[in-house]
Amino acid sequence: MATQITARRPCDEEAAPDPMEGVADLLDRVAGSSLAQWTMGIAPESLAAAYADWAVHFVRSPGRSLLLGAKGVRKAQRLSDYATRALGSGGRAERCIAPLPHDHRFDDPAWDTWPFGLWQQTFLLTQQWIDAAVRDCPGVAPHHEAILRFGLRQMLDLISPANFPATNPVVQQHMVETGGKCLFDGAKLWAEDWQRQVRREPPDTGGDFEVGRNLAVTPGKVVFRNELIELIQYSPTTERVRAEPILIVPAWIMKYYILDLSPENSLIRYLVDQGFTVFAISWRNPGPEMRDTGMEDYRRDGVMRALDAVSAITGAESIHACGYCLGGTLLSIAAAAMARDGDTRLSTVTLLAAQTDFTEPGEIGLFIDDAQVRYLENLMWQQGYLDSRQMGGAFEMLRSADLIWSRAVQEYLMGERAPMNDLMAWNADGTRMPYAMHSQYLRRLFLDNALARERYVAGGGTVAMTDVTAPLYVVGTETDHVAPWRSVWKIHSLTDGEVRFVLTNRGHNAGIVSAPGGKHRHYRVLDRPQDENHHDADAWLAIAAQHEGSWWTDWAEWLLAHSGQSVPAREPGNAKAGYPVLGDAPGRYVLER
Repeated sequence: MATQITARRPCDEEAAPDPMEGVADLLDRVAGSSLAQWTMGIAPESLAAAYADWAVHFVRSPGRSLLLGAKGVRKAQRLSDYATRALGSGGRAERCIAPLPHDHRFDDPAWDTWPFGLWQQTFLLTQQWIDAAVRDCPGVAPHHEAILRFGLRQMLDLISPANFPATNPVVQQHMVETGGKCLFDGAKLWAEDWQRQVRREPPDTGGDFEVGRNLAVTPGKVVFRNELIELIQYSPTTERVRAEPILIVPAWIMKYYILDLSPENSLIRYLVDQGFTVFAISWRNPGPEMRDTGMEDYRRDGVMRALDAVSAITGAESIHACGYCLGGTLLSIAAAAMARDGDTRLSTVTLLAAQTDFTEPGEIGLFIDDAQVRYLENLMWQQGYLDSRQMGGAFEMLRSADLIWSRAVQEYLMGERAPMNDLMAWNADGTRMPYAMHSQYLRRLFLDNALARERYVAGGGTVAMTDVTAPLYVVGTETDHVAPWRSVWKIHSLTDGEVRFVLTNRGHNAGIVSAPGGKHRHYRVLDRPQDENHHDADAWLAIAAQHEGSWWTDWAEWLLAHSGQSVPAREPGNAKAGYPVLGDAPGRYVLER
């Protein structure tokens, strides 16, 4: 009998798991996490790739080099003319270039005296020329151009003449007025902030504001609690209320009481006083133990569990749901999944500064590419969450001139803290985000844009915003750098249903927190009926009617128009339905550090 010899397949060894792969991944993550700690989560390879892309195309464009050289000569001539006019008129002359509209570093008239005027004009002309050098270079990827412009802006903001006592006339005047004491006071403030940074303590609010004392004080009760949320039901202030309750889904990137600040600045209190039964989710502040909590957990154990509780407590068949920022994106996912599954409990859906299409996420998109997300994942992998300080650094750099350098000058050179208000106190009360959730959010929504492309999976199947038939009330804010209003507006393209879009002035937070009676408030509004063709964003802006005052009043009227008859006011909780009162608002999750 012949002996059968089985040849060994060369691929057998490669098919087996390589034990070194786990070790290699661990080393890569440790190295990436360590580096990310020093770079505030910004991937240096993204910056390097952007610069390389620009440099290669710039070298291949001699015509552009010639153009920039000519621009430089013209700017030098403008500066020389300014200097000549200033010297001939006692040191003052009309500026040859004005700062950008949002740049207030050089507003003080002292900046027009000699030689400070020369320095600030040199800085502004240089800033303009450098931006022109990297803008619209043929062949450069738009994302790389945006990254490079952002990086150069940070470098220029660092060396602005406004940042140094020797070149800042306002600081010098204050030094004379205080006999130099302002520098001593500034040094004390810097030392306090440094110690808080080292000890990982939140910024000092001066003790003027405290949750439960003069923040988040609208009366109510905690009526449900699980490992992810507390659900607060607010006590009625009217004898009768609308049959449909309101459920508010805030972002877990922030404490919920952004919508319940001081009593005169509380959207929740305003809704209660308008005769609505209001519920709000208070998210738990996650620690390392929640590292594997994902987006589906937030949908299922957060939004859906809260909806079940609201239905059981009130007995209402329909609910008005409202989501803010990330909470609005999550509510959109939940609403689409409910529509797919035949769940018709949502009477209306309100989205406040919330994106559903991420093709144009604004400047925050500078921090979202494959390299950046991998960097953040390494950072979160080590600690199990993303800390509020790490998130806040990226947002501050988007407006570094105002949020970093101007504040540093005011505090550390002028020796003065800006007066604290309720919104600033809330902003200092940071939260964290679990590793799994934030990674999924960045990859599925920002990178893949899965919700807009009908590829997002929730509840075991894909969801589509086209399935949502509930009327939509959508709010964008004019100067939002977190969720730009044109990005928020894109929901018009994702649904054929009724949409009332409102554009209010101010930014992501100050535009939403817009109590009636406040000064300098206005908003634009335009309805798109169901199945009607929509305009593009700029066409919408041209025809939308502008109204003075707060958009809160418009929203309350819209909710009333989409509500049924009134019913007797409901006190918090329903023990018979299995939802006894667990404690007073604002609950304990909001107090977690």
